Amino acid sequence: MDAKRSDKIATGVLYAVSGIIVLILAALLLYILVRGVPHISWSFLTEPSKAYQVGGGIGIQLFNSLYLLLITMIISFPISLGAGIYLSEYAPKNWVTDIIRTSIEILSSLPSVVVGLFGFLIFVIQFQYGFSIISGALALTLFNLPLLTRNVEESLQAVHYTQREAGLALGLSRWETVTKVVVPEALPGILTGVILSSGRIFGEAAALIYTAGQSAPALDFTNWNPLSVSSPISIFRQAETLAVHIWKINTEGTMPDGAAVSAGASAVLIIAVLLFNFGARAIGKRLHKKMTSA
Repeated sequence: MDAKRSDKIATGVLYAVSGIIVLILAALLLYILVRGVPHISWSFLTEPSKAYQVGGGIGIQLFNSLYLLLITMIISFPISLGAGIYLSEYAPKNWVTDIIRTSIEILSSLPSVVVGLFGFLIFVIQFQYGFSIISGALALTLFNLPLLTRNVEESLQAVHYTQREAGLALGLSRWETVTKVVVPEALPGILTGVILSSGRIFGEAAALIYTAGQSAPALDFTNWNPLSVSSPISIFRQAETLAVHIWKINTEGTMPDGAAVSAGASAVLIIAVLLFNFGARAIGKRLHKKMTSA
């Protein structure tokens, strides 16, 4: 068999495998959306859930998911940005940085349930935060830091070294070169990674079962006292998220229309994650286009 024929066969096999994977993924997404989209309505998205009754919504769980995502990103993004800048621009090549990079790789490979159990032992019990938004956000920070740190580091390293040399040649300090030249140039890649990691956090369940809790208390949107457990902005209240709600519905079986609520909530979760992914790519491309044309 000649080389050209072997190459065509190998290429055909790769295309076939890729096509099968795409078809399986598309069929799975289509199945979830076809089952769930008919149950989505404005009342379903805004009304609170109901136990032992028909007609519950996902309003509180959806708000909890978005609020927990916001708190997690407020905590994790500055840390990962600083770590990424250090590893890319300042870290020498020695055993210390090797340990740091190895630790990042280990953290990124940890199952989310392990992160959840660690968060339960440390934040819920040891720090006595209880089942709360802050416990869930801190656990998700551990889950999210490796991904964000590597994204920031790779985005900064993708900036050509001549731009750093140009900044230094103009008399800028190393820090000014990083903050005024390198980081703005790497911004599209950093923002893309932030949005993609947001989608990952939004759909997380295992780590939150043990940290943020499995109940969704009624929220008083007229109460903005952060110390009150009924306040929507309190970080010390329990917060059942959308992904945890789906798991809870299918394990407890206390809802007469649980199958419909689960299908609708799953469709909302899938649509949100798809929006995160497609939005990240669209925003990244637009920012890159603006910066290259400037």
